[in-house]
Amino acid sequence: MGFKCGIVGLPNVGKSTLFNALTKTAAAQAANYPFCTIEPNTGEVAVPDPRMAALAKIAGSKEIIPTRISFVDIAGLVRGASKGEGLGNQFLANIREVDAVVHVLRCFEDDDITHVEGRIDPVADADTIETELMLADLESLERRVDQIRKRATGKDKEALAVLPVMEASLKLLQDGKPVRSLLNELDAEDVKILKGLNLLTSKPVLYVCNVAEGDAAKGNAQTVKVAAMAAEQSAGTVIISAAIEAEVAQLDAEEAEMFLSEMGLEEAGLDRLIRAGYELLDLITYFTVGPKETRAWTIRRGTKAPAAAGVIHTDFERGFIRAFTIAYDDFIAFKGETGAKEAGKARDEGKEYVVQDGDVIHFRFNT
Repeated sequence: MGFKCGIVGLPNVGKSTLFNALTKTAAAQAANYPFCTIEPNTGEVAVPDPRMAALAKIAGSKEIIPTRISFVDIAGLVRGASKGEGLGNQFLANIREVDAVVHVLRCFEDDDITHVEGRIDPVADADTIETELMLADLESLERRVDQIRKRATGKDKEALAVLPVMEASLKLLQDGKPVRSLLNELDAEDVKILKGLNLLTSKPVLYVCNVAEGDAAKGNAQTVKVAAMAAEQSAGTVIISAAIEAEVAQLDAEEAEMFLSEMGLEEAGLDRLIRAGYELLDLITYFTVGPKETRAWTIRRGTKAPAAAGVIHTDFERGFIRAFTIAYDDFIAFKGETGAKEAGKARDEGKEYVVQDGDVIHFRFNT
Protein backbone atom coordinates (compact mmCIF):
# COMPACT_ATOMS: atom_id res chain seq x y z
CA MET A 1 0.00 0.00 0.00
CA GLY A 2 1.75 3.16 -1.20
CA PHE A 3 1.02 6.65 0.10
CA LYS A 4 2.21 9.70 -1.81
CA CYS A 5 2.67 13.34 -0.85
CA GLY A 6 3.07 15.67 -3.80
CA ILE A 7 5.51 18.55 -3.24
CA VAL A 8 4.16 21.64 -5.04
CA GLY A 9 5.01 25.31 -5.24
CA LEU A 10 5.71 28.21 -7.55
CA PRO A 11 9.09 28.23 -9.35
CA ASN A 12 12.12 29.26 -7.25
CA VAL A 13 10.59 28.66 -3.81
CA GLY A 14 13.07 25.90 -2.89
CA LYS A 15 10.81 22.97 -3.73
CA SER A 16 13.39 20.92 -5.67
CA THR A 17 16.16 21.76 -3.18
CA LEU A 18 13.95 20.37 -0.45
CA PHE A 19 13.12 17.26 -2.45
CA ASN A 20 16.78 16.63 -3.27
CA ALA A 21 17.77 17.02 0.38
CA LEU A 22 14.96 14.68 1.38
CA THR A 23 16.09 11.93 -0.96
CA LYS A 24 19.81 12.39 -0.26
CA THR A 25 19.19 12.15 3.49
CA ALA A 26 17.28 8.94 2.97
CA ALA A 27 20.06 7.51 0.81
CA ALA A 28 22.73 8.51 3.34
CA GLN A 29 20.85 6.69 6.10
CA ALA A 30 20.40 3.52 4.06
CA ALA A 31 21.28 1.24 7.01
CA ASN A 32 18.26 2.32 9.02
CA TYR A 33 16.20 4.48 6.67
CA PRO A 34 16.09 2.91 3.21
CA PHE A 35 15.47 5.04 0.14
CA CYS A 36 14.70 3.96 -3.36
CA THR A 37 13.92 5.94 -6.48
CA ILE A 38 10.61 4.70 -7.84
CA GLU A 39 10.63 6.97 -10.88
CA PRO A 40 12.62 10.10 -11.82
CA ASN A 41 10.79 12.52 -9.53
CA THR A 42 9.64 10.21 -6.75
CA GLY A 43 11.55 9.36 -3.59
CA GLU A 44 10.48 6.84 -1.00
CA VAL A 45 11.71 7.67 2.49
CA ALA A 46 11.47 6.06 5.89
CA VAL A 47 9.27 7.55 8.60
CA PRO A 48 11.48 8.28 11.65
CA ASP A 49 10.11 6.42 14.67
CA PRO A 50 12.20 6.10 17.85
CA ARG A 51 9.84 3.40 19.14
CA MET A 52 11.42 0.87 16.80
CA ALA A 53 14.85 0.94 18.44
CA ALA A 54 13.26 0.34 21.85
CA LEU A 55 11.23 -2.60 20.55
CA ALA A 56 14.21 -4.10 18.71
CA LYS A 57 16.43 -3.86 21.80
CA ILE A 58 13.93 -5.79 23.94
CA ALA A 59 13.30 -8.44 21.27
CA GLY A 60 16.94 -8.73 20.23
CA SER A 61 15.96 -8.08 16.61
CA LYS A 62 18.75 -8.37 14.05
CA GLU A 63 17.15 -5.83 11.73
CA ILE A 64 14.93 -2.74 11.92
CA ILE A 65 12.65 -2.07 8.95
CA PRO A 66 10.76 1.23 9.21
CA THR A 67 7.59 2.12 7.38
CA ARG A 68 7.88 4.39 4.34
CA ILE A 69 6.10 7.18 2.53
CA SER A 70 6.63 8.61 -0.96
CA PHE A 71 7.29 12.22 -1.88
CA VAL A 72 6.77 13.35 -5.47
CA ASP A 73 8.51 16.46 -6.80
CA ILE A 74 5.82 17.98 -9.02
CA ALA A 75 6.66 20.49 -11.77
CA GLY A 76 6.48 24.15 -10.73
CA LEU A 77 3.16 25.91 -11.36
CA VAL A 78 2.54 29.36 -12.79
CA ARG A 79 -0.56 31.53 -12.95
CA GLY A 80 -2.87 30.18 -15.66
CA ALA A 81 -1.96 26.52 -15.08
CA SER A 82 -5.65 25.57 -15.04
CA LYS A 83 -5.75 26.73 -18.68
CA GLY A 84 -2.58 24.89 -19.61
CA GLU A 85 -0.05 27.69 -19.07
CA GLY A 86 3.52 26.57 -18.41
CA LEU A 87 3.47 22.90 -17.42
CA GLY A 88 -0.07 23.31 -16.14
CA ASN A 89 -1.58 20.16 -17.61
CA GLN A 90 1.28 18.01 -16.33
CA PHE A 91 1.14 19.71 -12.92
CA LEU A 92 -2.58 19.08 -12.50
CA ALA A 93 -2.35 15.49 -13.71
CA ASN A 94 0.46 14.77 -11.23
CA ILE A 95 -1.49 16.22 -8.30
CA ARG A 96 -4.45 13.95 -9.10
CA GLU A 97 -2.16 10.96 -8.50
CA VAL A 98 -1.06 11.90 -4.97
CA ASP A 99 -2.87 11.44 -1.66
CA ALA A 100 -1.89 14.76 -0.08
CA VAL A 101 -0.27 18.05 -1.04
CA VAL A 102 2.90 19.46 0.58
CA HIS A 103 2.92 23.11 -0.46
CA VAL A 104 6.33 24.79 -0.26
CA LEU A 105 6.18 28.55 0.29
CA ARG A 106 9.04 30.99 -0.03
CA CYS A 107 9.54 32.79 3.29
CA PHE A 108 13.04 34.12 2.68
CA GLU A 109 14.60 37.14 0.98
CA ASP A 110 17.35 36.62 -1.59
CA ASP A 111 18.06 39.12 -4.38
CA ASP A 112 19.92 36.41 -6.31
CA ILE A 113 16.83 34.22 -6.58
CA THR A 114 14.08 35.78 -8.67
CA HIS A 115 10.47 35.30 -7.61
CA VAL A 116 8.17 34.53 -10.53
CA GLU A 117 5.69 37.16 -9.29
CA GLY A 118 8.37 39.74 -8.43
CA ARG A 119 7.60 39.83 -4.69
CA ILE A 120 7.94 37.80 -1.47
CA ASP A 121 4.45 37.01 -0.18
CA PRO A 122 3.89 33.35 0.79
CA VAL A 123 0.18 33.82 1.49
CA ALA A 124 -0.33 35.29 -1.98
CA ASP A 125 1.72 32.40 -3.44
CA ALA A 126 -0.52 29.90 -1.69
CA ASP A 127 -3.57 31.74 -3.05
CA THR A 128 -2.18 31.57 -6.60
CA ILE A 129 -1.85 27.82 -6.53
CA GLU A 130 -5.11 27.28 -4.64
CA THR A 131 -6.95 29.41 -7.20
CA GLU A 132 -5.56 27.39 -10.10
CA LEU A 133 -6.59 24.14 -8.41
CA MET A 134 -10.08 25.46 -7.69
CA LEU A 135 -10.49 26.63 -11.29
CA ALA A 136 -9.47 23.18 -12.54
CA ASP A 137 -11.94 21.51 -10.14
CA LEU A 138 -14.69 23.93 -11.14
CA GLU A 139 -14.23 23.13 -14.81
CA SER A 140 -14.15 19.40 -14.07
CA LEU A 141 -17.36 19.47 -12.01
CA GLU A 142 -19.28 21.73 -14.36
CA ARG A 143 -18.47 19.32 -17.15
CA ARG A 144 -19.81 16.33 -15.20
CA VAL A 145 -22.71 17.66 -13.14
CA ASP A 146 -25.29 18.03 -15.95
CA GLN A 147 -24.97 14.39 -16.88
CA ILE A 148 -25.34 13.33 -13.23
CA ARG A 149 -28.42 15.54 -12.86
CA LYS A 150 -30.05 13.87 -15.86
CA ARG A 151 -29.34 10.43 -14.46
CA ALA A 152 -30.70 11.47 -11.05
CA THR A 153 -33.92 12.67 -12.70
CA GLY A 154 -34.24 9.14 -14.07
CA LYS A 155 -33.95 7.78 -10.50
CA ASP A 156 -30.47 6.29 -11.06
CA LYS A 157 -29.38 5.23 -7.54
CA GLU A 158 -25.69 6.01 -7.99
CA ALA A 159 -26.46 9.45 -9.44
CA LEU A 160 -28.90 10.22 -6.60
CA ALA A 161 -26.14 9.46 -4.08
CA VAL A 162 -23.40 11.40 -5.91
CA LEU A 163 -25.37 14.50 -6.92
CA PRO A 164 -25.74 16.17 -3.46
CA VAL A 165 -22.00 15.84 -2.82
CA MET A 166 -21.18 17.11 -6.29
CA GLU A 167 -23.51 20.11 -5.98
CA ALA A 168 -22.19 21.00 -2.51
CA SER A 169 -18.65 20.86 -3.90
CA LEU A 170 -19.62 22.99 -6.87
CA LYS A 171 -21.14 25.67 -4.63
CA LEU A 172 -18.00 25.83 -2.48
CA LEU A 173 -15.81 26.28 -5.54
CA GLN A 174 -18.11 28.96 -6.93
CA ASP A 175 -17.72 30.74 -3.58
CA GLY A 176 -13.93 30.56 -3.91
CA LYS A 177 -13.39 27.85 -1.29
CA PRO A 178 -11.51 24.52 -1.60
CA VAL A 179 -13.56 21.33 -1.52
CA ARG A 180 -11.65 19.89 1.46
CA SER A 181 -13.51 22.34 3.72
CA LEU A 182 -16.56 20.15 3.07
CA LEU A 183 -15.02 17.01 4.57
CA ASN A 184 -15.95 17.74 8.20
CA GLU A 185 -19.61 18.18 7.22
CA LEU A 186 -20.01 14.81 5.48
CA ASP A 187 -20.74 11.35 6.83
CA ALA A 188 -18.46 8.40 6.02
CA GLU A 189 -20.33 7.38 2.86
CA ASP A 190 -20.36 10.89 1.44
CA VAL A 191 -16.64 11.25 2.19
CA LYS A 192 -16.06 8.16 0.04
CA ILE A 193 -18.12 9.73 -2.73
CA LEU A 194 -16.17 12.99 -2.48
CA LYS A 195 -12.83 11.17 -2.66
CA GLY A 196 -14.15 9.25 -5.66
CA LEU A 197 -14.61 12.55 -7.51
CA ASN A 198 -10.80 12.94 -7.31
CA LEU A 199 -10.93 16.71 -7.00
CA LEU A 200 -7.63 18.53 -6.58
CA THR A 201 -8.81 20.71 -3.69
CA SER A 202 -10.23 17.77 -1.75
CA LYS A 203 -6.70 16.60 -0.87
CA PRO A 204 -5.27 17.52 2.56
CA VAL A 205 -2.58 20.23 2.55
CA LEU A 206 0.57 20.84 4.59
CA TYR A 207 2.30 24.20 4.21
CA VAL A 208 6.11 24.13 4.36
CA CYS A 209 7.70 27.50 5.10
CA ASN A 210 11.13 27.60 3.47
CA VAL A 211 13.17 30.13 5.47
CA ALA A 212 16.72 31.46 5.58
CA GLU A 213 19.19 29.64 7.85
CA GLY A 214 18.89 32.21 10.63
CA ASP A 215 15.11 31.77 10.82
CA ALA A 216 15.08 27.96 10.93
CA ALA A 217 14.61 27.70 14.70
CA LYS A 218 11.90 30.30 15.29
CA GLY A 219 10.56 31.39 11.90
CA ASN A 220 9.89 35.00 10.90
CA ALA A 221 7.09 37.44 10.13
CA GLN A 222 6.21 35.55 6.93
CA THR A 223 5.87 32.20 8.70
CA VAL A 224 3.53 33.82 11.24
CA LYS A 225 1.26 34.87 8.35
CA VAL A 226 1.36 31.36 6.91
CA ALA A 227 0.53 29.82 10.29
CA ALA A 228 -2.52 32.10 10.59
CA MET A 229 -3.68 31.13 7.10
CA ALA A 230 -3.17 27.43 7.83
CA ALA A 231 -5.12 27.71 11.09
CA GLU A 232 -8.10 29.14 9.20
CA GLN A 233 -7.97 26.16 6.85
CA SER A 234 -7.30 23.54 9.55
CA ALA A 235 -4.06 22.77 7.71
CA GLY A 236 -0.62 22.07 9.16
CA THR A 237 2.65 24.00 8.86
CA VAL A 238 6.32 23.07 9.11
CA ILE A 239 9.22 25.55 9.15
CA ILE A 240 12.28 24.34 7.26
CA SER A 241 15.43 25.87 5.82
CA ALA A 242 16.07 23.97 2.60
CA ALA A 243 19.63 25.36 2.64
CA ILE A 244 20.29 23.77 6.04
CA GLU A 245 18.68 20.50 5.02
CA ALA A 246 20.86 20.35 1.90
CA GLU A 247 23.95 20.68 4.11
CA VAL A 248 22.73 18.14 6.66
CA ALA A 249 22.12 15.64 3.85
CA GLN A 250 25.86 15.60 3.14
CA LEU A 251 26.92 14.81 6.72
CA ASP A 252 27.10 11.60 8.71
CA ALA A 253 24.80 11.18 11.71
CA GLU A 254 27.24 12.54 14.34
CA GLU A 255 28.25 15.55 12.24
CA ALA A 256 24.62 16.29 11.41
CA GLU A 257 23.66 16.27 15.09
CA MET A 258 26.45 18.70 15.95
CA PHE A 259 25.59 20.98 13.03
CA LEU A 260 21.90 21.10 13.96
CA SER A 261 22.78 21.79 17.60
CA GLU A 262 24.94 24.74 16.51
CA MET A 263 21.96 26.06 14.54
CA GLY A 264 19.71 25.77 17.61
CA LEU A 265 17.71 22.87 16.14
CA GLU A 266 16.78 19.68 18.00
CA GLU A 267 16.27 17.61 14.86
CA ALA A 268 16.38 17.86 11.08
CA GLY A 269 13.44 19.69 9.57
CA LEU A 270 13.06 16.86 7.09
CA ASP A 271 12.26 14.43 9.91
CA ARG A 272 9.47 16.76 10.99
CA LEU A 273 8.30 17.05 7.38
CA ILE A 274 8.20 13.28 6.91
CA ARG A 275 6.23 12.77 10.12
CA ALA A 276 3.89 15.63 9.27
CA GLY A 277 3.23 14.11 5.85
CA TYR A 278 2.48 10.80 7.51
CA GLU A 279 0.05 12.45 9.93
CA LEU A 280 -1.48 14.49 7.11
CA LEU A 281 -2.62 11.28 5.46
CA ASP A 282 -4.12 10.13 8.79
CA LEU A 283 -1.81 7.13 8.90
CA ILE A 284 -0.73 5.11 11.91
CA THR A 285 1.88 2.43 12.51
CA TYR A 286 1.68 -1.03 14.00
CA PHE A 287 4.65 -3.32 14.57
CA THR A 288 5.65 -6.93 14.15
CA VAL A 289 8.51 -7.81 16.48
CA GLY A 290 10.81 -10.81 16.76
CA PRO A 291 14.44 -11.97 16.85
CA LYS A 292 14.75 -11.65 13.07
CA GLU A 293 13.35 -8.14 12.69
CA THR A 294 11.31 -5.33 14.14
CA ARG A 295 9.16 -4.01 11.34
CA ALA A 296 6.71 -1.12 11.03
CA TRP A 297 3.55 -1.33 8.91
CA THR A 298 1.44 1.57 7.65
CA ILE A 299 -2.36 1.63 7.79
CA ARG A 300 -5.02 4.31 7.78
CA ARG A 301 -6.46 5.23 11.16
CA GLY A 302 -9.62 3.21 11.81
CA THR A 303 -8.43 0.07 9.99
CA LYS A 304 -9.72 -3.21 11.41
CA ALA A 305 -7.45 -6.16 12.18
CA PRO A 306 -8.09 -8.29 9.04
CA ALA A 307 -7.35 -5.36 6.69
CA ALA A 308 -4.25 -4.49 8.73
CA ALA A 309 -3.08 -8.07 8.34
CA GLY A 310 -3.64 -7.79 4.59
CA VAL A 311 -0.93 -5.11 4.42
CA ILE A 312 1.59 -7.85 5.23
CA HIS A 313 0.07 -10.38 2.81
CA THR A 314 -3.35 -10.90 1.28
CA ASP A 315 -3.37 -14.46 2.67
CA PHE A 316 -3.26 -13.00 6.20
CA GLU A 317 -6.49 -11.10 5.54
CA ARG A 318 -8.22 -13.94 3.71
CA GLY A 319 -7.50 -16.51 6.40
CA PHE A 320 -7.59 -14.18 9.41
CA ILE A 321 -8.35 -15.91 12.72
CA ARG A 322 -7.24 -13.44 15.38
CA ALA A 323 -4.63 -10.83 16.24
CA PHE A 324 -2.44 -11.43 19.27
CA THR A 325 -1.95 -7.83 20.42
CA ILE A 326 0.16 -5.92 22.94
CA ALA A 327 0.08 -2.11 23.22
CA TYR A 328 3.47 -0.47 22.67
CA ASP A 329 3.62 1.02 26.19
CA ASP A 330 2.85 -2.37 27.73
CA PHE A 331 5.46 -4.14 25.57
CA ILE A 332 8.08 -1.66 26.80
CA ALA A 333 6.93 -1.53 30.42
CA PHE A 334 6.88 -5.32 30.83
CA LYS A 335 9.98 -5.90 28.70
CA GLY A 336 8.48 -7.93 25.91
CA GLU A 337 5.85 -10.50 25.08
CA THR A 338 6.44 -12.83 28.02
CA GLY A 339 6.27 -10.04 30.60
CA ALA A 340 3.17 -8.56 28.98
CA LYS A 341 1.45 -11.98 29.04
CA GLU A 342 2.25 -12.48 32.72
CA ALA A 343 0.89 -9.01 33.51
CA GLY A 344 -2.33 -9.75 31.62
CA LYS A 345 -1.55 -7.09 29.02
CA ALA A 346 -1.51 -9.40 25.99
CA ARG A 347 -4.82 -10.18 24.33
CA ASP A 348 -6.40 -11.90 21.34
CA GLU A 349 -8.47 -9.55 19.17
CA GLY A 350 -11.04 -10.54 16.55
CA LYS A 351 -12.23 -9.27 13.18
CA GLU A 352 -13.88 -6.14 14.55
CA TYR A 353 -10.83 -4.88 16.42
CA VAL A 354 -9.65 -1.46 15.24
CA VAL A 355 -5.85 -1.47 15.27
CA GLN A 356 -4.28 1.30 17.39
CA ASP A 357 -1.10 3.24 16.72
CA GLY A 358 1.87 1.41 18.25
CA ASP A 359 0.19 -1.98 18.61
CA VAL A 360 2.60 -4.92 18.53
CA ILE A 361 0.72 -7.66 16.70
CA HIS A 362 1.18 -11.29 15.76
CA PHE A 363 -1.53 -12.45 13.32
CA ARG A 364 -2.91 -15.97 13.37
CA PHE A 365 -4.45 -17.15 10.11
CA ASN A 366 -5.37 -20.16 7.97
CA THR A 367 -3.67 -20.53 4.58
